[in-house]
Amino acid sequence: MAIAIPYIATDFHLSPVEMGAVMSTFFIGMAVAQIPGGLLADRFGSRKVATFAITWWSALTFATGLAVSLPQMLMIRFAFGIGEGLLPGCSFKTIAAWFPRHERAGANAIKMAAMPLGSALGLLIVGTAISEWGWRAVYHLLFVPGIISAIIFWRVVRDKPSDSNRVDPAEILEIEGDDASEQDVKDYKNIFHLITRYNIWKYVLIYFAFELAEWGFSTWLPTYLLKSRGFSAAELGAVASLPRFAGIAGMLFGGWIASRYFQQSKRLLIVATQLSAVLAIFLTATAESGMVLLVAQTMAGFCLNAFFSSFWAEPMTSIPKSVIGVAGSFITTAGQVAAVISPVIFGFLVGIGDGSFMLAFSFLLVALLVSCALVFTLPGKKARKAA
Repeated sequence: MAIAIPYIATDFHLSPVEMGAVMSTFFIGMAVAQIPGGLLADRFGSRKVATFAITWWSALTFATGLAVSLPQMLMIRFAFGIGEGLLPGCSFKTIAAWFPRHERAGANAIKMAAMPLGSALGLLIVGTAISEWGWRAVYHLLFVPGIISAIIFWRVVRDKPSDSNRVDPAEILEIEGDDASEQDVKDYKNIFHLITRYNIWKYVLIYFAFELAEWGFSTWLPTYLLKSRGFSAAELGAVASLPRFAGIAGMLFGGWIASRYFQQSKRLLIVATQLSAVLAIFLTATAESGMVLLVAQTMAGFCLNAFFSSFWAEPMTSIPKSVIGVAGSFITTAGQVAAVISPVIFGFLVGIGDGSFMLAFSFLLVALLVSCALVFTLPGKKARKAA
């Protein structure tokens, strides 16, 4: 949608705010479904819920290409978001079930690296396909890999290692051996107990402020490159995919360094990724040469994704696996609320700036700095050792 929205706006005669609304409506659906998805994954296992979710949103991908008006597009995007919103809780649950605690940060980083990889490849495909066949054909085309993914997930993934005939007893013991150490699970009896936990709310606020910046940047970057920096439609897919490819390296780097050097406290690492992203986004907005712009936006993609894997290493290793589905979904709900708000705010700021993106980029920088300040409320290394 980030790369298709300028063409959809032309067909439907959308204003910048309406463009932001099309992108945000999807995230309203995602926000609504996050916590139910986590509850369902904890209750029924990730295999059934994830397979249903992938099949559902694949069907809505196809339906997106059939929309003929703004109201239809908004309804389809909302339903689309519900399908995707069911998945994060399933992915947290699967990682926690299949990896011992000390391996979860690295495993989660590898899983999360698939997101920028998919986005980067998608941008290349979408950019080329739109120029050849139009934006509607792209959504019909992307239905196919979605259905294939659902089939693969159902056939390959099991809810826990003991359900699989490909895992020997020694490996099951190693993976599930840390279950007995999760003594604090009694404090997470249900969703109502969960939302009273002070540390959970710290994660929520940090993630919310960060996602205001990340979603504003990722959803509007193609439009910024096309409208403000003069890139052609043919160039757009390749140029806009650079931050996504860099994000793969950033995601893996953040997870690796968090597991290798920041086991006790990841606060310093998280702050470093945020401040680096501030610098990169500032340079993206102010670069005078095309080369500086390309380098800056690429580094922004690296730093933003390094934050994700280093940040998620914290809750993935501190929250018991029996409730990680709903707990992780509660945190990601904050991100989806930010994803709803951010594209609209960005579009509004572009509108009142009479087409200038400077005010909108300033909003992203402020959100990042607020998130960075909130990270300092997390316990440091000494506090963790004392605990």
